[in-house]
Amino acid sequence: MTAPSPASTPAASRPAALAGIKVLDLSRVLAGPWATQLLADLGADVVKVERPVAGDDTRHWGPPFLKDAAGNDTREASYFTACNRNKRSITVDMAHPEGQALLRRMAAEADVVVENFKVGGLQQYGLDYDSLKALNPRLIYCSITGFGQDGPYAERAGYDLMVQAMCGLMSITGHADHEPGGGPLKVGVAVIDVFTGLYASNAIIAALHARDNAGHGSGEGQYIDMALLDVGMAVLANQAAGYLATDKAPGRAGNIHPSLAPYQDFKTRDGNVLLAIGNDGQFARFCAAVGHPGWAQDARFATNTARVENRSDLLMLMTPLMQTRGTQDWITLLEDKAVPCGPINTVAQAFDDPQVRARGIRKELPAAGGLGTVGTVASPMRLSGTPVVYRSAPPSLGQHTTEVLTEMGLDAAQLAQLQAQQVI
Repeated sequence: MTAPSPASTPAASRPAALAGIKVLDLSRVLAGPWATQLLADLGADVVKVERPVAGDDTRHWGPPFLKDAAGNDTREASYFTACNRNKRSITVDMAHPEGQALLRRMAAEADVVVENFKVGGLQQYGLDYDSLKALNPRLIYCSITGFGQDGPYAERAGYDLMVQAMCGLMSITGHADHEPGGGPLKVGVAVIDVFTGLYASNAIIAALHARDNAGHGSGEGQYIDMALLDVGMAVLANQAAGYLATDKAPGRAGNIHPSLAPYQDFKTRDGNVLLAIGNDGQFARFCAAVGHPGWAQDARFATNTARVENRSDLLMLMTPLMQTRGTQDWITLLEDKAVPCGPINTVAQAFDDPQVRARGIRKELPAAGGLGTVGTVASPMRLSGTPVVYRSAPPSLGQHTTEVLTEMGLDAAQLAQLQAQQVI
């Protein structure tokens, strides 16, 4: 099936998928903002609440920092831009009674609240679920914590790196202890935070459907309890399934796949190449292409199970062979043989890849505060009827405070008074 091109569909005239949904974003750092950015990309009006003066912690997590039009570093860290586009930023001091009153007014009109404070942390401000549900029974309230709302660790603060260690992910990432550089290793991106954001946004959209579904909608909101540790356990995927089937904990094996062979990186004459052979047909085509068709008939290698069981024998044959050609030579040889093969790119090389460029992965969005434009990574969600719209760059701190509060009915005198009280 050929996907319709954006130009051939009336999508531009349709409302966005989540148009009309109001999200009050009380979250900071990565997991919560990742979830709310996804909702914003789909058309929700996300109002991000930040502390006056300081703002979200990640505004200061640099270097690297964004540059101004003259190419000089600003005080805005690039980290913040990863997860805050398409949002409006307001500054409100929730420790101030007037600030709490403002946020309760916003929650009373919101569809969704997302927060990642410690368990019970918002109760003192009257911004916990029970307090806001009394004002707005339709409210969907998503709490993101390290360990969830119950259990012996519920009161602990949770961080991505800590959870990568606790859930077992680091025990299966990296080279084996006996190999050079062996030992547990974190993933190069805060994947638990990112996955938690994805799971949270899915749960929020499900709760919206459960509330508003024309056929069976309840008309009521609900509470969503998201925990980084729960997500860390969930994304162990096949590794968790293997453990549950055998009671044997998997270990670290570098870039080798525990259930497939050959499915790993190899040294080439001038670098490295990645082979991802996932079935017997691919292996047979590989063997024919490299001039060793007999390997595919060898009982040790004829099936994937046999190749996994005899991995060391297979690697003894393949390792010297792969060093006889350069990386691009291998890719050229195998890419038209339906044998998955590719380079191990740097991030810079990935952005320069012709496929990445053709898909328009890099977006430049006009930004406020003298920043000119801000680079952002396109959403991978490609909806033909209600596509993602890149409305705005990540906002400067408090950029929309006056705009949002004016929409709520506050006049200039009231805004001035709140500013004088340092509420906003």
